[in-house]
Amino acid sequence: MNMSAFLRFSVVPSSLRYSVCTSRRPICTSSVALSGHNKWSKIKEKKGINDQLRGKMYARATKEIMTAVRTGGSVDPEVNASLAATLKRVKAQGVPKENIENALKKVAGGSKAGDQYLTYEAIAPGSVGLIIECQSDNVNRTLHSVRSTLTDHGARLAPVKFMFERRGAVKVAVDREEGTGDKGLQDKLDKLIEATLEAGAEDFKEIARTSDSVTIEFECQTQDLAKLTATAMDTGLCRELLSSEMIFKALEKASSLDPETENQVDGLIEKLEDDDDVLSVWSTHQ
Repeated sequence: MNMSAFLRFSVVPSSLRYSVCTSRRPICTSSVALSGHNKWSKIKEKKGINDQLRGKMYARATKEIMTAVRTGGSVDPEVNASLAATLKRVKAQGVPKENIENALKKVAGGSKAGDQYLTYEAIAPGSVGLIIECQSDNVNRTLHSVRSTLTDHGARLAPVKFMFERRGAVKVAVDREEGTGDKGLQDKLDKLIEATLEAGAEDFKEIARTSDSVTIEFECQTQDLAKLTATAMDTGLCRELLSSEMIFKALEKASSLDPETENQVDGLIEKLEDDDDVLSVWSTHQ
């Protein structure tokens, strides 16, 4: 082979050399950049989720405080057992002192600011009845928000109060005394039940039980709630008052729902509870 032929087959054109080199370098550098970007994105995403959950917890605590004040009729936990129990619970959950104080200031000044207690009734998919309790300084805003949420989830405003009854509910924790065994715990429960029945309790049910403790809930007429709460705690048999509130109790639970409808109803209730003006959502759904 002569020299000119050799050069034609062995020399790589400069344009090809350039394209080969540049095609490798971006692949190498972009891989590192994407890796760091993905890691940072995951960190930000996780932080965002945690912040969102924390915000929901604080908002829920504010609503619980407002409900407790309305139930007990006072912003003083010394005279409002429901508020005292709520404050103890939200503090244990890690809600900052500043948030708690702001919630108390808000509810204390609510009447001056024009806040109103509102109740909306609605029918959800599967003929599930809903009662939505709200507190708002702007009725039109709250009504629009609630109605929009209902519509988006296939529900509508409709009279359903006939599906519920208004009741008082007191939930307490009772501990087994050390060395007394199951009989000792049952004796405490029997004494507590006897005392609460005399104070207006009309029904009771066991909510949870461990080897050392029982959580029990008593129901009563709304006018007997304060008396029942005080009596239960004055017995000295309860470790803790978990809640004291007025509830809307479903007279009958809704018929069994198919998975799709159940998810739709659950999503609706969750969305309503996320509304800043909504205090509580009561349902005929399990």
